[in-house]
Amino acid sequence: MPPLFLLPSSSALFLLLLLLLTLQTLTSISLSQPDALRSPEKCGNFSVSFPFHLSPSSTAAFRLSCTNSSTLYLHINHQSYRIIEFFTDGLLVDFPSSPSCRQFNDLRSFPFSANQFFSISFENVIGLYDCEDSSLCKAGCETNDLFGCDGREEDETSGGDTGCCYPLSDHSAWRAGDDFSVFSKYGCRGFSSWVVPRGTNTGKRGVKLEWGIPRNSSEAICDREARTVNATAIEGSVRCVCRDGFVGDGFVHGTGCLKSCYKDGKELYGDKCEIKKHKGKKLTVLAGVLAPLFILGSLLALFCLLKRPVTTHTDQQFDISTATTTTSVSFRKGYNKTRLFTYRELEEATKGFQDSHKLTQGKTGTIFSGNLTNGTRVIVHKVLCENQIEFMEISSQIDHLSTVLHRNLARIIGFCMDIGYNPLVVYEYPVNGSLGDRIHLGLDWCKRVNIVAEVAGLLALLQYENYPPILHNNIASGYIFLDEDFQAKVTGFGLQRKQRIDTSMYDFAVLLLEIVTGLKQREETVTQALQRIRSGKLEEIVDPSMYFHEQPMAFREQIGLVADIATRCVLFGGDGKFGMVDAARELLQIAGNSGGGGCDKKGDGIEETFSNSSLLQMISMSPDSIYLPKT
Repeated sequence: MPPLFLLPSSSALFLLLLLLLTLQTLTSISLSQPDALRSPEKCGNFSVSFPFHLSPSSTAAFRLSCTNSSTLYLHINHQSYRIIEFFTDGLLVDFPSSPSCRQFNDLRSFPFSANQFFSISFENVIGLYDCEDSSLCKAGCETNDLFGCDGREEDETSGGDTGCCYPLSDHSAWRAGDDFSVFSKYGCRGFSSWVVPRGTNTGKRGVKLEWGIPRNSSEAICDREARTVNATAIEGSVRCVCRDGFVGDGFVHGTGCLKSCYKDGKELYGDKCEIKKHKGKKLTVLAGVLAPLFILGSLLALFCLLKRPVTTHTDQQFDISTATTTTSVSFRKGYNKTRLFTYRELEEATKGFQDSHKLTQGKTGTIFSGNLTNGTRVIVHKVLCENQIEFMEISSQIDHLSTVLHRNLARIIGFCMDIGYNPLVVYEYPVNGSLGDRIHLGLDWCKRVNIVAEVAGLLALLQYENYPPILHNNIASGYIFLDEDFQAKVTGFGLQRKQRIDTSMYDFAVLLLEIVTGLKQREETVTQALQRIRSGKLEEIVDPSMYFHEQPMAFREQIGLVADIATRCVLFGGDGKFGMVDAARELLQIAGNSGGGGCDKKGDGIEETFSNSSLLQMISMSPDSIYLPKT
């Protein structure tokens, strides 16, 4: 190739463009996320995460000291507090200069002055002794399990009657910034302290301190993938919490936020969550490098062949039948792309249906994860089947279900109906795993309510827009999977014709309670949860990871509305007074109003689920005017 300055100006320009594009491409390749979080500092069994640290050269406010490589201390205003436990929003500390647990503590034994970094938390519950003014006593506070130094409940301890139980969240006698000496004006002479974490009623001895970082800093505090949370007891201070789908401390100067995903029962980070996307990126990069070379070569070839005759081809044809556009829901009558698997193929894909591949089990069968020979990751549903008649019914229902196209129905890749084995249905495997797994890893309220609204809409559609109707029979968080945009993908349908309609609303109520409480529900816990809801104590059962009291008022109201829907599903679902259409109507409205609390508004998108469907009109009607076909 001749030197650049001897090439025609157009060729030189293209070469220069090629060099710039290549440099830009190589630069973009190097910008990738790590696949692991940085290891925190250690002191015995404690992991010290940002903003706390052991380094003497960092911010003094959060500097800790490690004694004998096992005991951590926090130092505030010349006082040292032994750390008992870390929380995401604070830390539990012992009384300073207290070598052992004391049943009674002097009101001045915890000298603490709130500052812009620390304050006594509202989650502390105080046991006050020998008080002259009994107006402090709060009856509801006494339902907590508060243990004495000997490990027994406080009211059972010899001579240890608390006398007066007062939660700091009451705010009537104690306010943020106060210390415990404020109770002396009520004639109290001693106290004990426990922290009762949100969503529980069991106390841990000690004093919880909430922490925060002053918001008036000129620098950015939170990572771009984190949201800012106001401290409840420290005015003007905040914390950072990674958005759903990311993990880390959330701070710019900490570990930040790293993309996370859940695969095969393990949480993965960063690039490990982008395997498929990276392959696409590599192809894009390769195309970006080759395209300028192709253009340059084409120009040179055109210059050389300019005087030669050129043959054009106009007989090329494109099959436009493959470029079809579908609505959000349709039925592919007489056309089915599902694959027929052999039992042996799926047995190999799931390693012989090993327990290590089992994702969930319920009334409709067992769900396994698997990998096909071409590397495709799939969900395999081993459907319960009791006899030959059910086998034929299931075969017919699989064929019917596989004709349904809906964005919240996991795509059916294929099935297996080998005689002598349980029927097997093969679904695509969405990248973000099951809803149950994501709830336990932490899922924000916006996504929770959007997901259940999508699920309710799908179930209502399949039940009332189909003949014969398609019912799930066992809707649960383990059967709901999430794609990369956290859209619901439902699997695990019970495919027998003798479907148990009377249990569908109860199952859906259990699902709603799980997104509110963060816990898988059993029959006895469902009863307890409903009792709390009906007695106005919803905040006692809300998932602690959602920080109910720190949520915007709009979100707290929505959590209450969803809990109310769950209650009505149980009370009125069995006799048909409250059905899936009713639940879908109300949940769609709640999800559509989530934008006011800081969510990306998805109500319009969810309504697209019912485009070209008469169910949308049904959902917008009053309950009394809806006629539902008998199933």
